[in-house]
Amino acid sequence: MHPAFSVIFLTTLIGAGQGLFLALFTIESYAAFGLLPAQTDRFYAMGSALAFLLLALGLIASFFHLGHPERAWRAATQWRTSWLSREVIVLPAFMGVVLLYGAAHWLGFNPAFAQLPSGAPVNVTAVLGALGSVLAFALFICTGMIYACLKFLREWHTPLTVINYILLGGASGFTLGAAQAAFLAPSAMPLLAGWALILTLLGFLGRSAALLRNARLKPKSTLQSAIGIKHPKIVQKSMGMMGGSFNTREFFHGQPCHVLRAVKWFFILAAFILPLFLLAAGLSQAAGEWLAGAFLVQYLGLLAERWFFFAQANHPQNLYYQSVA
Repeated sequence: MHPAFSVIFLTTLIGAGQGLFLALFTIESYAAFGLLPAQTDRFYAMGSALAFLLLALGLIASFFHLGHPERAWRAATQWRTSWLSREVIVLPAFMGVVLLYGAAHWLGFNPAFAQLPSGAPVNVTAVLGALGSVLAFALFICTGMIYACLKFLREWHTPLTVINYILLGGASGFTLGAAQAAFLAPSAMPLLAGWALILTLLGFLGRSAALLRNARLKPKSTLQSAIGIKHPKIVQKSMGMMGGSFNTREFFHGQPCHVLRAVKWFFILAAFILPLFLLAAGLSQAAGEWLAGAFLVQYLGLLAERWFFFAQANHPQNLYYQSVA
């Protein structure tokens, strides 16, 4: 498939925003149960503002993929059958909850409604955080299922697609949360950096499993079945047109094999290997600069990973549209 940079930025930015929000609510939950010191409202408010900014940038990027942005609202009308429609509904809902969560902390409006048997308060931000967490995971599922539900694109049609969207978004978000905590909430940094290490490692295992699976896929269609001719020797000389078309532009990346190999090894290094070392260094030295560097390197790696994710999907129509001439 042809990787659209608008979708690449959409999925990586909102994934980091979702992961960062989950990181913030994790810290608040630990503090509510007395497992961590209580953090300042400023920490949660600034983290929420950053998460909202990432989500908004991702939403803006998505509009560059639309031929008629003014009709974008129509995408939500098919929510009964379309995962894209469900994503279009869940994303603004999640952004609204993130905004309310951050505003509640910024304004200090956090009355308690009840108290759990453990003594943890059930307050405004706890309710908003729990609702936001549900929406964050729902958004991960919706985004991943847009691709995993396509049976004819076998590289995507696997539970690993959804699992990796969750793990990679969580890894980038917790890495960013650890970097923020190093400057604003040092007592929370070890927990977030530890989870970032775990999620990055799990993301590496999940993505490696997907790469191994896809490398073993055998095409179900052949040149013979593509054109309905059973002759054993078929070679395409021309696609029957003077130039490219929508089919050749949108369903094939157009890059040679060595470019795909280079991108694959780059994202393995930048999205997983280097961040693991940088996270470990930042955790051991309590250095926010190392953690910030880990997020930047990892995000660049995730951009390459998402490009490769789209490019690796081999549309069956490419059996027919192989070359212009």
